[in-house]
Amino acid sequence: MKIRITVPALLSLALTLQAFGMTYKSTYSVPCNELWSAVKDTLSDPESYTVKDNDDAKMHASYDVKHSAHVNISGTLLQRTNKVTLVPKGAGCEMQVVSNYSGWEHNDQGDFKKRVDDALLKLQAPKPADPAKPAGATK
Repeated sequence: MKIRITVPALLSLALTLQAFGMTYKSTYSVPCNELWSAVKDTLSDPESYTVKDNDDAKMHASYDVKHSAHVNISGTLLQRTNKVTLVPKGAGCEMQVVSNYSGWEHNDQGDFKKRVDDALLKLQAPKPADPAKPAGATK
């Protein structure tokens, strides 16, 4: 008995697997409250993300990726809601991203992580010192 796998069956399987998403974990050496500020800064970009649910106390958010609406073979829009949760790990923090899509054209999880990393660097950058007051100046 031979098993035949057809192209429609393979396409159906590929599309179904995308709907479940995968959890990607990244560990940071900063406390979760600091990392959460970078996550919120990243999600505040209205051209890239639409926040569907945000819980500051639990450090969790659900969001849609705007730039990457994909249509499957039947013409229906693939749902792209991703989730991010921060989990304390000792003195650091683990960012868990559930991404429903990564493929040839887009890498939602990788793009999100890079943006969070950039936001964290920006938030950690030293603030410029106040300009020195001339000697003898009063308040």
